Amino acid sequence: MTTALAVGVMSGTSLDGVSAALVRLEEKPLDAQLVAFRQDAYTAPERGQIIEAIARGGSKDLALLHVALGERFAGAVLQLLAQAKVGPRDLSFVASHGQTIWHEPGRATLQLGDPAVIAERVGVRVVSDFRSRDVAAGGQGAPLVPLADVLLFGHAERGRLLLNIGGMANVTFVPRRAVTGGAVAFDTGPGVAVVDAVTRRIDGAAAFDAGGERARRGKPSRKVLEALLAYAARLLDDVKQAGGSDNDAVATATALTVETIGRGIERWTPARAPDELVISGGGARNPRLVELLAARVAPRPVVRFESLFFDGEAKEALVFAFLGFLTVLGEPGNLPAATGARGPRVLGHITPA
Repeated sequence: MTTALAVGVMSGTSLDGVSAALVRLEEKPLDAQLVAFRQDAYTAPERGQIIEAIARGGSKDLALLHVALGERFAGAVLQLLAQAKVGPRDLSFVASHGQTIWHEPGRATLQLGDPAVIAERVGVRVVSDFRSRDVAAGGQGAPLVPLADVLLFGHAERGRLLLNIGGMANVTFVPRRAVTGGAVAFDTGPGVAVVDAVTRRIDGAAAFDAGGERARRGKPSRKVLEALLAYAARLLDDVKQAGGSDNDAVATATALTVETIGRGIERWTPARAPDELVISGGGARNPRLVELLAARVAPRPVVRFESLFFDGEAKEALVFAFLGFLTVLGEPGNLPAATGARGPRVLGHITPA
């Protein structure tokens, strides 16, 4: 197999919906090009069902959600193919990350979204369950994006930091494109998960802080922020008890994201001349968060992912299509320096069409 057309499907920790990317893949040299992309938001009942399963789901609830999410992901694939005017027979495979329900680094990980349902509805093989093998090999099962960052998105001549701000935030330092030696990757902590959660507590009809406006109108509580850097819980209540407003709570959650990213970069990346910080994910659409982050990491320049490549919202879905391609080729998909696994491992399971 030298070329393949595949769909990568991603549903992240922010629970905002399903992302699907149609990707053209090349084996020699390894490359991935975005052909088409779409996002479908979860309805409030769907989001509630997932949250309930994470918090209190019994075996029956988890089994039914597994199938329901499989149907949801299959529908997203078929809608994307219709949008791109591509038939299922033209696909080599679907790579589905699934919806994380439980992830305990180094011990266990569980993503739902039955690949058998996807294979049955779409009619192609499905690569799924990417994290389990890394965990079984002693790794954290995350982050898995770094190998793609190194092979696809590094700078050809110098170092580059790639930051994804989803529900959680993670950073990859790539010394040079396709050079794994010296590459470093790590999660920094919350991305927009805490910001979104606080915003939803203030306004149940709002899924996130649109345009970062609440954070812009509020002032972070330094006292609460310092406590949250140790333990991010009860943020809205704590800020209110400290005399702050609703907007102050959102501003504090936003500052938490910025500060944990800044500290992570300072702690884990090499001390050298400033490398550009390339940002993607839902948090990259929050102007206030980006402003604060640019000030926090100055003089390092902050660059939006889409200014260099393609729509940053499509990045993770494309990455999992790429990781699925490596699985089909029998090639490792993890970066042990990032996950802590005992070595490179071929990730995922393949469900035949």
